[in-house]
Amino acid sequence: MSQVVEARPSAAQSSTTRTTVPVAIYYEHPRWFDRVFAELDRREVPYTKIHIDDHRYDPSAGRLPADVVFNRMSPSAYHRGHGPAIAYTHSWLGHLERHGQRVINGHRAFTHEISKALQLSVLGAIGLPGPKTRVIHRPEDALAATDGLRFPIVVKPNVGGSGVGIIRFDTRRDLARAVADGGLDLGLDHVGLVQEFIPARGGHIVRVETVGGKYLYGIQVHLSGETFDLCPADICQTGAGVALDNACVVEAPKARLRVDGYDTPPHLRAAVERIVQSMGIDVGGVEYIVDDRDGQLYFYDVNALSNFVADAPKVIGFDPFVNLVDYLLAEAARG
Repeated sequence: MSQVVEARPSAAQSSTTRTTVPVAIYYEHPRWFDRVFAELDRREVPYTKIHIDDHRYDPSAGRLPADVVFNRMSPSAYHRGHGPAIAYTHSWLGHLERHGQRVINGHRAFTHEISKALQLSVLGAIGLPGPKTRVIHRPEDALAATDGLRFPIVVKPNVGGSGVGIIRFDTRRDLARAVADGGLDLGLDHVGLVQEFIPARGGHIVRVETVGGKYLYGIQVHLSGETFDLCPADICQTGAGVALDNACVVEAPKARLRVDGYDTPPHLRAAVERIVQSMGIDVGGVEYIVDDRDGQLYFYDVNALSNFVADAPKVIGFDPFVNLVDYLLAEAARG
């Protein structure tokens, strides 16, 4: 029995006689991936779009008719009405790999993508610093979990994305009030992180993007202090205040967030590569911050679903979607 998949083929696909396409892209957000689709179209590469709303599969069947499948499922999907698709995706990726399908950001990568707690465990295992954290599964345990932590602290859902659900508490009294009032939402899997808030030295964090497990570029994201959503595709101006074209492609502008290209030091490039390779992440971003209190650097977030910075040629001097599609096609050829 063949696998049953409802997919939307590209215009380029319809003109080819291949029995497989080089790339199938599995995604949830309707707008985040327009630029990778555009780069594939520009090259006239056949590909298939597989949106989660159109998807089902037969667990007795085998591979998709594609050389590689690129998983672009977002852990923040549960805030857009697609929460059940996260566990569904986890099962489907395992199914594909069981049948020998090459999946970019596959089952292992997605396992780490949907668990901030697991990300911190990996950091500890490979000897890299992460923020001091306690993991809980009941909101009423949050106050006790702060023992040994410095305030301010943040409480964040284990399944994250786009900064959703992260709340800062400056005092134990503030946290106690939120617990008593039922104001803590631990998110999709009811697992939460109670974590020291890190004041950023210089008022910025660094985000490093990787493709194929290797360094691609770095950016500094200048913080406003008013949001935990640092998605670089939403940032609308450079550090010098130059407006960026095609920015704010998600839900809303973040005019108070600014971004600049950053030449990440070699030892931190190597550390980021260790992180993504340890988590099985083929394409992804890692964020780190320097604590303004003592100068300690912490890696604090890993994103297997990574959106490249808006108007990248203006910020970093090249178009990373060209590099991404080069990588996809090289993996397809290997497959």
